[in-house]
Amino acid sequence: MNIRFEKAAALKLKPDVSKVKFGSVYSDYMFMMDWTVDGGWQDPRIVPFEDLSLSPAALVFHYALEVFEGLKAYRTPEGKIQMFRVDENGKRMANSAERMSLPRLPEEMFVEAVEALVSVERDWVPDQPGTSLYVRPVLMAVNPDLALHGPAHCLFFIICSPVGSYYAGGLQCNAIRVEEQDVRAVRGGTGFAKCGGNYACAQRAANQAVADGYGDVLWLDGVERRFVEEVGGMNIMFKKGNTVMTPQIATGSVLPGITRKSIIELLKEQGYTVEEKKIDIDEVAKDLEDGKIEEIWGCGTAAVISPVGKLCIHGKDYVINNFETGPLARKLYDTLTGIQWGTVEDTHGWIFPIQ
Repeated sequence: MNIRFEKAAALKLKPDVSKVKFGSVYSDYMFMMDWTVDGGWQDPRIVPFEDLSLSPAALVFHYALEVFEGLKAYRTPEGKIQMFRVDENGKRMANSAERMSLPRLPEEMFVEAVEALVSVERDWVPDQPGTSLYVRPVLMAVNPDLALHGPAHCLFFIICSPVGSYYAGGLQCNAIRVEEQDVRAVRGGTGFAKCGGNYACAQRAANQAVADGYGDVLWLDGVERRFVEEVGGMNIMFKKGNTVMTPQIATGSVLPGITRKSIIELLKEQGYTVEEKKIDIDEVAKDLEDGKIEEIWGCGTAAVISPVGKLCIHGKDYVINNFETGPLARKLYDTLTGIQWGTVEDTHGWIFPIQ
């Protein structure tokens, strides 16, 4: 792409990332590119971070025609900047866009846009342990059309935010509750797409769980209200002996997480049996009663690994591993973050160096 660059009149002061709430401070520049039904993708540009000017009738406001991604840039001990599996985010955004009837952004354009912006914003990648530059690409329909004839004009943009650990305490156990009233997704719906609507419909249950003393909810399937799907913002895994179970993504109602995919590859290399299957929540409860489940953790880009120390099922709390981070969750966290921050060798071709 021929990306034009518009220089900012002045640059912002860099914050102390250790004091910044996750996703609340933004870098100097943003990437933008338009798509029109007649002209296709056009005018790729890096411009100063600014508010958007959209019609009140823009499709995204009324019909939620929007998808997004989340990934990070890391600074190695040598001061180099690198990213993690950017191509996988590009593939997922394209699949999400297709489900939402938005134009498919070619993977190579996605990667080029992300790398170009991070290269410009390299000084915003923090160097404190556990910190990174969070990168948020968004694709949305912006043409004014209340009749919902489909997108005729779309905007793709990327913003960056320096962040510390997703959870203030770092790798610490969380308490979650199985949600038995609301549902997040159904087969044939948008569960596999990373679209804002999935997160919007999850807010009521999540807010109630927090009010009741839990950190998040664990969703069940939308038909039988029986099979485990995912946590509010990440995938979930259960360890029993040498086996790790995680909900299958074949139903189309679970997000195909990139951290999830990476962990599965690491587990298989380490000799664990990984079962991607339908997981009955009542069987989980029985296994917890019998002490067969040794560890539970959530996994996603923002937190990487989020150990579950307490799980509430049908109103009963089950404590896992004495509410302590389990050894496998810790090992996976250390391995993944080590690869991401450049302290563990990348033998998989997952790292994208930023020039």
